[in-house]
Amino acid sequence: MHAVMISTTAELGRQVRTRDGQLRGQPRNESGVLVFKGIPYAAPPVGPLRWRAPQPPASWHGVRDTLVFGAGSLSSLENDPRPGPRSEDCLYLNVWTAAKETNEKRPVMVWIHGGGFQFGSSANPATDGSLLAAKGVVVVSFNYRLGIFGFLAHPDLDTQSPSGNYGLQDQLAALRWVKANIAAFGGDPDNVTLFGESAGAMAVGILMASPLARGLFHKAIGESGAFWDGRHGSLQSFDEARARGRAFTRRQGDASIAALRAMPAEQLNARAPWSFERDHVTAAFSPSIDRYVIPDVPARRFLRGEQMQIPLLAGWNSAEEFPFMSLSLPAQSAQAFRAAAEEIFGKARLAEFLKLYPADTDAQAKASAAALTGDMVVGEQCWQALRLHRASIRAPTYGYHFNYTSPYTPIASHVTEIPFVFGTLTPQRVIGSTTPPADADRALSQAMMSYWVNFAMRGNPNGPGLPAWPAYDETDVVQILGKTIEARRNPHAARFGFISSFRENGALPMRWREATTS
Repeated sequence: MHAVMISTTAELGRQVRTRDGQLRGQPRNESGVLVFKGIPYAAPPVGPLRWRAPQPPASWHGVRDTLVFGAGSLSSLENDPRPGPRSEDCLYLNVWTAAKETNEKRPVMVWIHGGGFQFGSSANPATDGSLLAAKGVVVVSFNYRLGIFGFLAHPDLDTQSPSGNYGLQDQLAALRWVKANIAAFGGDPDNVTLFGESAGAMAVGILMASPLARGLFHKAIGESGAFWDGRHGSLQSFDEARARGRAFTRRQGDASIAALRAMPAEQLNARAPWSFERDHVTAAFSPSIDRYVIPDVPARRFLRGEQMQIPLLAGWNSAEEFPFMSLSLPAQSAQAFRAAAEEIFGKARLAEFLKLYPADTDAQAKASAAALTGDMVVGEQCWQALRLHRASIRAPTYGYHFNYTSPYTPIASHVTEIPFVFGTLTPQRVIGSTTPPADADRALSQAMMSYWVNFAMRGNPNGPGLPAWPAYDETDVVQILGKTIEARRNPHAARFGFISSFRENGALPMRWREATTS
C-alpha cells in the first residue's frame, strides 16, 4: 500500500475562519496585501460590562464583513479634532497580511496606539499596516478603552474585578486573540512583536513587567515610552487611583457604580475631560499599580529583573517635549526656572543641574526647560529601560535616537517617527507641517521599516544593505536615525543620568507630586 500525504496547506484569501466565525476582508491590493478591519476581539464593554474585564466576543453564523475600522474609544481629550467614529463599543482590531497560504508562519507585529491613554485609535492613517505587511510580517492593530472607561479605579469596583486597568486588560485580550487566531492569517503565534509609541510604548513596557502577559509576545519595541513615569514622578499608586475614583463619584453627587454604569457614555465622558495642561500620568484616569496587571512600579520590576526575558528595541526623539510644553517648569525668566529647579532637585544639587540645563539668560532657561521636559516625560525612562533590560536580563537589546529633520519633518518631535516606521509618510500635522515627503524621507523610511521588520523576524534589526546597528551595552551606544544613520554614544547620557540618580529603588520620588507646576 502507498502512504497518503495529507497537506495542511490552505490557500489564504479574503475569507478567513477565526474561532468566533468567518470573516470577509478587502481584496488583495496591488502589493498582495489582504486587510481585515473591525474584527471584534471582545464583547462590547457597555451596560453591565462597563468597568469589567473584557469578555469573549459572541460568535456568529455566516460571514462577517470586515471592511471598515471599528469605532475608537470615546476620547477624553477636550475638543479632540481627530476624525473617525468613537464609541464605548470599541474593542475591535485589524489585520494586514500578504501571506498566500495559512501555514506560512510569518512574524507578527502588534501595534498599540498612543494618546496618553486619553485619545487616539487604530484608524490613524499614519499607522496603516499595508506597507509593513508587504515586507513579510502580519500586522495587527487594535482599539482599547481610554480615560474614565479604561482606568477608573474605585473601592466598589474591587469586589467585581481585580483591576481598574481595564484598558490594559483589553490589550491583553487582544494579544490572546492574536495567539488564538493569527495562524489563520498566515502569522506565527509564537513569534509576536509588540510595538507602540508614546502611551503605546508605555503599555509595551508595562506589559513586559506584567505577569499576566507572559507568553503573549516574544519581542518588544518601544518608541518614546517605557514605564509611564512623568514630570510628577512614577505612576499612580493603588491608593491614589482609588482616591481619584472616589473623588470623581463625590463630584457626581456620591453616585454609585450602578448609577454611573447607567449613565449615557457621552455624558459620563464629558464629566471626565483631560487636556495637555494636566499631567496625564498623575492627574488623569490612566494606568495605576493595581496589584494585578501592574504589581509594582514597572521600572522597579525591570530593576529586579522581573520583566520578560525577550529582545527589546527602544528609543526616543530629539524634541520629545514639543507637545508637552505646558508641563514644563516655569521659564518666563532664568530666575524663575532656577527657583523651580531648586524646589524639585534640591539646593545641594542645583549647581550640577545648571551645568546640564544652563540658565544664565532667559533664552537659555527657556531652551533648558524644553530639554528637561522632553527628558522627564519621555527620554530618561527610555534610556532606563535599555540600561535595566540589558543589565538584568542580558537579552538582545537595541537603542536608537531619532533626530531626523527635513522640510517634511522640520522638528524631530514626539510622534514624528511613526510615519517613517509604517512607511505611510502622512502629513506631520502635530508639528504643523504639511510639506510632502521627498526622496531623503522615503529613504530613511525604507531603512527604518527594514530595521523594525528584521527585529520582528529574528530579534536583531541588522540586515543586508543597512548601516550596522550594534547591540546596546555598557558603552551606551545607540543608533542615530537622522540624516546620517550611524552608531554613536547616547548624546543625552549626562542629562539622563542626573534625572535617574533621583530614582529610589527604581521609582521616581513621590515628593515630585507636590513640586511647583506652571
